[in-house]
Amino acid sequence: MEIQENLKKELKRITWPLFIESALFSLLGSVDTIMLGRYSDNSVAAVGVANQIIWMLNLMFGIITAGTSILISQYLGAKSEKKTIIQVSGISIGINTIIGLIVSLVMFFAGSGMMKLLNSPPELMYLGNQYLKIVGGFIFIQAITMTFTAILRAHSLTKICMNATIIMNIINIILNYILIFGKLGFSSMGVAGAALATILSKIVGLIILGKAIYDLILNKFKISMFKPFPKIHLINILKIGIPSASEQISYNLSQLVITSFINLMGVSSMAAKSYVSTIVCFSYIFASAIGQGGSILIGNLVGSKEDNKAYKLCIYTLRKAMIVSISISFLIAILGKSILGLLTSSSEIIYIAVMVLIIEIILEPGRCINIVGINGLRATGDVKFPVYIGVFSMWTFGVGLAYILGVKLNLGLVGVWISFAIDEWFRAILVLIRWKTGKWKGRGFVNN
Repeated sequence: MEIQENLKKELKRITWPLFIESALFSLLGSVDTIMLGRYSDNSVAAVGVANQIIWMLNLMFGIITAGTSILISQYLGAKSEKKTIIQVSGISIGINTIIGLIVSLVMFFAGSGMMKLLNSPPELMYLGNQYLKIVGGFIFIQAITMTFTAILRAHSLTKICMNATIIMNIINIILNYILIFGKLGFSSMGVAGAALATILSKIVGLIILGKAIYDLILNKFKISMFKPFPKIHLINILKIGIPSASEQISYNLSQLVITSFINLMGVSSMAAKSYVSTIVCFSYIFASAIGQGGSILIGNLVGSKEDNKAYKLCIYTLRKAMIVSISISFLIAILGKSILGLLTSSSEIIYIAVMVLIIEIILEPGRCINIVGINGLRATGDVKFPVYIGVFSMWTFGVGLAYILGVKLNLGLVGVWISFAIDEWFRAILVLIRWKTGKWKGRGFVNN
């Protein structure tokens, strides 16, 4: 199934900065884990639990950013006027800023209660609360950053986002070293140091992205553009964003429940999960990048009423993603023990994690199909189908089977990962059928 050379070139142009950005984003998490692992395994486990909560909160902002990205990409494909793009962008920035400030206040004053809900062991509560108070208390920065990034990516300006991420990573690594271990005259701060390093680096990233948004959108912004208020754009953002984010919210809620199961298995299983999650993210970085790049172009094609080209592009991106993801997952499984030895000295943690990495070989192709296929479906406007299959599969196989295999049958983290693999493959098969049957067609938002 051939696609036009110009689409291949454009996909490559958009994807490589996304790939580097995703790799650096994963590196940012890896550096935190590696440095905290040198500080203590308890720190890794505590931050792993806290980050589950942070990621869940980020999905609230994803409601707006998902709708914004898809809507702008379709409007650009339809060659809509600049005023329309500014209206969509202005609405999304305003809403996420307000939501972000509210969530920041809640996390600063009441974030500790969430650690208790996840059955966190007493020895992890203090460390986890430290991290949540700092990172959660400034989560409005992430809300605005996510919105800026969505707007820039929809305009195919992925290189700007990549540059911001590179600078953020450099700053984060330097500050991690200084603040976690107490260098250059600073006292050792451990988890609190990692949290401060994360926030300070994000502030720098926000400033860089803010300058790009000003040049692209805000310097042409006029209050008169919102009189009368263009509520149709808000409605369409929510029509896309609520279902899109709902699937992710369901996934993260299910992960929170599963984390509570893993917490009952002990600190070794908790730490092993954190280490494995850090390592395996490199298996699907390329799938995530090409999936995002493909979705931008698919949105453009749907906006210009070229559905057949959109289908061909999705299949092309999926093939490329599968080759890379499967190869990397095999490599990680082979080198897993050596990699883990760099992160922890605990033989128990290494043993558990190595077993899980073997299961990842089976899981990864299914996840790859879901990343690329679901991103593509959302870009076409088919946003409800992924939610329906996601909610059913995540809670039936992801949570239900994880409890049976991991807790009841005492398979521990290995049982949990088997349930993950079944969940991914069940959804992957249905996603492929959806694309093949063409039931995603005719769901664009440009004419609405």
